[in-house]
Amino acid sequence: MLRMAIQPRYTGRATFARLPELQDEPCAAGIIGVPFDQGASFRPGQRFGPAAIREASRLIRPVHPVTGVDVFAAGSVRDCGDAPIGNDIMSSIEVIRAYIAAHVARGIRPVLLGGDHTVSLPALRAIAQAHGRLGVIHLDAHSDTEDALFGSRYNHGTPFRRAIEEGLVDPARMIQIGLRGSLSDAGEWDAARGLGLELIPMHEAQRHTMAELAQTALRRAGSGPVYISVDVDACDPAFAPGTGVPEAGGFSSRELVEMLRGVRGVRAVGGDVVEVLPAADPSGITALLAANIAYELLALVSAA
Repeated sequence: MLRMAIQPRYTGRATFARLPELQDEPCAAGIIGVPFDQGASFRPGQRFGPAAIREASRLIRPVHPVTGVDVFAAGSVRDCGDAPIGNDIMSSIEVIRAYIAAHVARGIRPVLLGGDHTVSLPALRAIAQAHGRLGVIHLDAHSDTEDALFGSRYNHGTPFRRAIEEGLVDPARMIQIGLRGSLSDAGEWDAARGLGLELIPMHEAQRHTMAELAQTALRRAGSGPVYISVDVDACDPAFAPGTGVPEAGGFSSRELVEMLRGVRGVRAVGGDVVEVLPAADPSGITALLAANIAYELLALVSAA
């Protein structure tokens, strides 16, 4: 911690928030980068997301401005490096799962830096193996519950359908908030509801305060273990232009952070922030948003 105390925050290696890298010490929560974009369907390049998020996180300091809790001291948080990537989608999913599972076995609650949204599936496999069926709070412009996308059943449009089919997720404890944009099929959202999920599309979400949405998410998630997944396209492109499938009319960055702070008390055992596309983020505001989302997720999993 000497480096953090004395040296300017722009110096040294860009670990997340300049956290120490994981060695052999006990650790309650950890950042895991997943530089994977083989599941992207429109604009690729999310493989560079973890590096951009880490770089944007340099200015993040340990004490939470609302709770006053030292997030990094509260539960010994570390940067656990990047998961390995395979030569294709299926091998990548497996090696990512194994990497996350090895950390979960050590008692670490992981927060992933994506990568496209496919990475939620190996994370859910690894975490459900340790904690049982999970509730999910999912903030996104898209439901990601397609059965297949362009003929593929494993990509960033299908992870939550696969997770439900595999029994990793309890659909009665899953909620999706912020869905919007034109649809490929008129029954797309009804199909997601048919899986047992609760959906709050953006045109309904905008009628509520962030505190109200957070309370709805808490009630839905219940008292069991919960995974929190945040696609940066839940925010409007004005706040998150650097993403693969942007949709107009989303949350502001302030609203998204407020909602995450509102689910305090949830039993969060892991989470992710995904779909950061640095090539479409010339000013770095999307990576900065993602870094702050990851910090809020760390605050939640460290307190669980």
